[in-house]
Amino acid sequence: MLFFLFVFGLVLCAQNKVYAEDYENVDPSGVTINYWHQHTKSREEAINTIVDNFNKSNQWGITVNAGHQGHYGQIYEKMLTVVGTSEVPDIVVAYQNQAADYYLATGDGLVDMRPLVNSAKWGLSSDELGDFYEGFLKQDIFPSLGGVRLGFPPKRSMELLYYNEDWLTELGYSGSPKTPEEFMDMACAATKQPFSKATTPESSVGWLIDIDASTFASLTFAYGGDVFDKEAVQYTYDSPEAIKAGKLLHELASNGCMKTFTEKYANQSEYGAGNSLFSIGSISGLKYYKSAVEKGANFNWNVGPLGHSTPEPRQNLYGASLSIGNSGDPKRALASWLFMKHFTSPDQQAFWAEKSGYFPSRKSVASIMKMSEQYKNGFSLLPYSMSEPSVPAYDVVRGEVEKVMAEIIKGGDPESLLKNLNKDANEILSDI
Repeated sequence: MLFFLFVFGLVLCAQNKVYAEDYENVDPSGVTINYWHQHTKSREEAINTIVDNFNKSNQWGITVNAGHQGHYGQIYEKMLTVVGTSEVPDIVVAYQNQAADYYLATGDGLVDMRPLVNSAKWGLSSDELGDFYEGFLKQDIFPSLGGVRLGFPPKRSMELLYYNEDWLTELGYSGSPKTPEEFMDMACAATKQPFSKATTPESSVGWLIDIDASTFASLTFAYGGDVFDKEAVQYTYDSPEAIKAGKLLHELASNGCMKTFTEKYANQSEYGAGNSLFSIGSISGLKYYKSAVEKGANFNWNVGPLGHSTPEPRQNLYGASLSIGNSGDPKRALASWLFMKHFTSPDQQAFWAEKSGYFPSRKSVASIMKMSEQYKNGFSLLPYSMSEPSVPAYDVVRGEVEKVMAEIIKGGDPESLLKNLNKDANEILSDI
């Protein structure tokens, strides 16, 4: 927290950039721009392919230099030290709350992309914009900051329930849990009755939980609540629904039906080995879960919504967008936008979705990309999307949420812990 406030205070003193909003007469020819991303391995290879295609084919001779800059948290820390300076990257991957932090750092630390998106010469037509999922586009607009657009979505992800179909059948169930109560019953039944194909049945458990703020938000959504009141601009971790989510964690842990893990990706490997009935994770992890199952117990599996107390599912949709660092040079900003247009074109979106496992941003891509049964099931849940807070300093709050989750799982009282968390979260918000 002190690190965050210290760095944030420093960048507030950085020189503001005056930025042109009229791009119609800007010429981006020959511009070289930098793109900071978090991707590695096969996803980085896919990003490099998309970048190479643009560098070879764009009519303006724009060159994009893409580079891995660490994970989201590392990029966030780096950005807070360069925003408002000449070293700011032209394109940076950023979650919405991170983009808000960058923008506020200097008053205009990121480019407001509305003039680019809506430009008669460089922007997107109404038909093209209509091909994007409306909810995806809205996530990068900030009413609390005057309606600025601080990002553009090349993809999105969703928290899903991964479940072992064969194990559920052995337990006498005909499908995945429909309610939180069924989820708990099934998890506890699995803990008592190991899967017949489990590699280490003595370690059988219903749910191997990843202690993550997005998991807690997903559970709260499933109970019909939210962790943030957008109208009041306040966190609501003390709401009845959030407390129900906390009590679910407490009861699952106290009954031994849920365990935590420390080994990286153990939630995937243990699920694949048939040792964990459930896992909650991103749609982008499908190929990793598939590989874990094939190398492990090799069972029938699927994904679906979290058990919910509402008539319809309420799924946690999230994902980082691409933002434009404000260098003060409209040529670089325009060149950055033109690359984003390329990245979000239907053919590039289809390629990226298939290689990365993320959801594409454009509706038309669904008809041209190959989908597995599990991916289709996740895709069908897009109409039921919710989103986490996009306010400044949410990264700091997420860390506090995860500490509270750990305390609840250890036996702490959910209600008192969540009430204190809510107080602390709103104090963090008010300090910005």
